[in-house]
Amino acid sequence: MPNSQAPKSPSSGSNAASCVVATIFLIFVIIIVLIIFFSIFKPKNPEISVNAVQLPVFSLVNGTVTFTFSQYVSVKNPNLEVFTHYDSSFQILYAGVQVGVLFVPAGRIEAGRSQLFTATFSVRIGPGMEIDSRLEMSGRGRVRLLHFFSHHVEAKSDGRIGISVSDVL
Repeated sequence: MPNSQAPKSPSSGSNAASCVVATIFLIFVIIIVLIIFFSIFKPKNPEISVNAVQLPVFSLVNGTVTFTFSQYVSVKNPNLEVFTHYDSSFQILYAGVQVGVLFVPAGRIEAGRSQLFTATFSVRIGPGMEIDSRLEMSGRGRVRLLHFFSHHVEAKSDGRIGISVSDVL
């Protein structure tokens, strides 16, 4: 009796294998493209620069120094998307103890733009002093992929200012 079934063609097995290889190759290419995309467009931390520090009011009474401390700072967003900041603050420290704090209201800094911030504190401490000034900015930088991905960024600026009573009298 002759065999009524036709022999199977070897092409059906090789088609399935070709599809699996092509799928793996496409997944690999997509992963490489995403890695390159996120390495190029990864949000950068904001750049903080202190423009000026002023002591417009300064007095010494009974060994206690009272002064007004003003600090002018610019924060630049170096990214291609908006930087949204929150939970940011200016701090004044004397001997490691916080003697003044000013919270920066939440806001946005447009791509490639700078924003100016001013902090003014009234401070009362002893006659010889070094004070530390700190600005901490934290927020989210966005990556331009469906406006879905974001990256937490933080930047800090610390400075130390030494003031002697003989400097201002």
